[in-house]
Amino acid sequence: MELLKIKNIEKYYGSRSNLTKAIDDISFTVNEGEFVAIMGASGSGKTTLLNCISTIDRVTAGNIFLEDTDVTHLKGRKLNQFRREKLGFIFQDFNLLDTLTAYENISLALSIQKYPVREIDKAVKNIAEQLGITDVLKKYPYQMSGGQKQRVASARAIVTEPKLVLADEPTGALDSKSARMLLERFEYLNKNNGTTIMMVTHDSFTASYTSRVIFIKDGKIFSELSRGDDSRKQFFNRIIDVVTLLGGDMSDAV
Repeated sequence: MELLKIKNIEKYYGSRSNLTKAIDDISFTVNEGEFVAIMGASGSGKTTLLNCISTIDRVTAGNIFLEDTDVTHLKGRKLNQFRREKLGFIFQDFNLLDTLTAYENISLALSIQKYPVREIDKAVKNIAEQLGITDVLKKYPYQMSGGQKQRVASARAIVTEPKLVLADEPTGALDSKSARMLLERFEYLNKNNGTTIMMVTHDSFTASYTSRVIFIKDGKIFSELSRGDDSRKQFFNRIIDVVTLLGGDMSDAV
């Protein structure tokens, strides 16, 4: 079932005398339950694309549909409600509130949506168990490792069961062990909970955990790969091949 539809979107920055086209007529769809990576070198337009989908930025032309809603037309209260109820955000720098424990950071999203206290407690403990962070629920961010903080941030994004989870370089600030653990948890949530995830990354190893990779170059779709029945290692090698064609200017470390 089609969840997200990107239709001929363009994004310009600057003035008429110095105009930059960050996104150049991009179109694609994402089905419900997919785990999709967006790859590209710095300046390729991948983060701009994610920002437009997440409604952080507005497109110059084209449309973005999530289910039956054209998000490019949402404003004010309706836009805030859409973000709150339909989207989950995971950022590279975690964006946790330092004065709240892990439990409180995760439960905040549910409290804002006025969930009953009993339901909040059940939901937080359930997602914490799935992400392997039950032992840090009472800790503050400064007491956690980078990997633990990112998993708490992921729990906060996913606990409300949004239609689409958007992750911007979620492994960028993590060591290799923590990155692998986070990606395995993403893979688990995608396969077992049916969570739809779109992740921006420049790293081939990270992208190899997904089911599909869309490559962006100079604001346009350069290529696309589906994992199919490949093992993660086989998919990684295919991704490396495309990265080589792109110029090899993205990280390809295993």
